[in-house]
Amino acid sequence: MTWNLDHTADTPAGTVAWGRAGSGPPLVLAHGWPWSSVTWHRIIPALAQSHTVHWYDMPGYGCSDKRADQPTGLDVQGQVFAHMLTHWGLDRPRVVAHDVGGATSLRAHLLHGAEFDRLVLINVVAMRPWGSDFFDHVGRHVDAFTGLPPQIHQAVVRAYIDGALVTDLADDDTEALVAPWLDEAGRASFYRQFAQADERFTAEIEPRYGAVRCPVTILWGEADPWIPLARGRALHALMPRSEFKTLPSVGHLPQLEAPDAVLRALSGVLEN
Repeated sequence: MTWNLDHTADTPAGTVAWGRAGSGPPLVLAHGWPWSSVTWHRIIPALAQSHTVHWYDMPGYGCSDKRADQPTGLDVQGQVFAHMLTHWGLDRPRVVAHDVGGATSLRAHLLHGAEFDRLVLINVVAMRPWGSDFFDHVGRHVDAFTGLPPQIHQAVVRAYIDGALVTDLADDDTEALVAPWLDEAGRASFYRQFAQADERFTAEIEPRYGAVRCPVTILWGEADPWIPLARGRALHALMPRSEFKTLPSVGHLPQLEAPDAVLRALSGVLEN
């Protein structure tokens, strides 16, 4: 029961690649930026022992469609998340979301009627302001980056990913994170995500966070270089009924930096 992308589905934003493993209550994993569903590969085998685990690459990411005319902002991603739940026939799955997967799943819930049994938010993008200084810089100068030579682009992607971490990843994990962005379609899509980032997509749901209709656990790597711990605590304050847990000495990508710690934290949330 390992990570795979053996299936595809047509969505309003193009074809997405998806996978499934295990048996038990349905659990959906929502990845973030600039990642893909491979970020979950170290914890899927354990989760699949007690759940039917579903995951997919968001449009514009990983092995899913990356077209030049393709809208892939968080408004679209929220619609696609709700669409995938319908495609899978899931009424109230458990959801674990990371980074922009947080805003994606919250938009699906608060704007598109998706219902969850429970929701775990891991170092999520859900409140303004977004991103790092580099994120802001690229967003303002996208045209200057899209013409970079391939080897320079690869160095940019690696440096950007490294900037999210406080723990070195296995070489294979790093290569898996970088690879989808290196071919021609991937290079264009990488910078297209910066261009389509818009804080209004969280601004319009932030006032609704107190109305989330399921139990919420917020799990935060305390040493996150991108989204500080204070932002996680602020999100917790907007969700008065949520539970807040931290992971000491962990950066922005806990499921790869500290998979065992993440599984321990999830075991107390998902198995109840």
